Amino acid sequence: MRDINSMNKVILIGRLGGKPELRFLPQSERAIARFTLATNERSFNPKTNESSVRVEWHKIIAWGKLGEFSEKYLTQGKQVYIEGKLRTRSWQDRDGNKRSTTEIEAQTIILLGKREETADVEPFPSPEGTGPEPGIEEEPGFRHGEGEGNDEVPF
Repeated sequence: MRDINSMNKVILIGRLGGKPELRFLPQSERAIARFTLATNERSFNPKTNESSVRVEWHKIIAWGKLGEFSEKYLTQGKQVYIEGKLRTRSWQDRDGNKRSTTEIEAQTIILLGKREETADVEPFPSPEGTGPEPGIEEEPGFRHGEGEGNDEVPF
């Protein structure tokens, strides 16, 4: 039963670090897209009269039709609005070490930017049940976008 006093919701507006990588799970042929999103945070130091930008990289996954939409319409540098939830998963690597990662499971993706960039695309609705199918193990690991961990956005 869901606790009515809790919520797992993430809202991000940022730019894509690269083209989404689309795969299909072998057991069900269900699509899963993975990509990175950069968000910027600007701060100003009044003592030095300088501003700085901090870039945060987020790992995004999108299941099913939303994953296929991502692979078709998202490109490096495109600004998007993403609404979803945090997902943490664990696995054992080849050396037997326990590994874990936290990703944002997208439920809604809306293209932002100039009208001519998004004129042919309608916002993708948030489908019910976008998570992995029960009993399906996905491949561990995640390919990071180029420039991950850098303080500058790669576009």
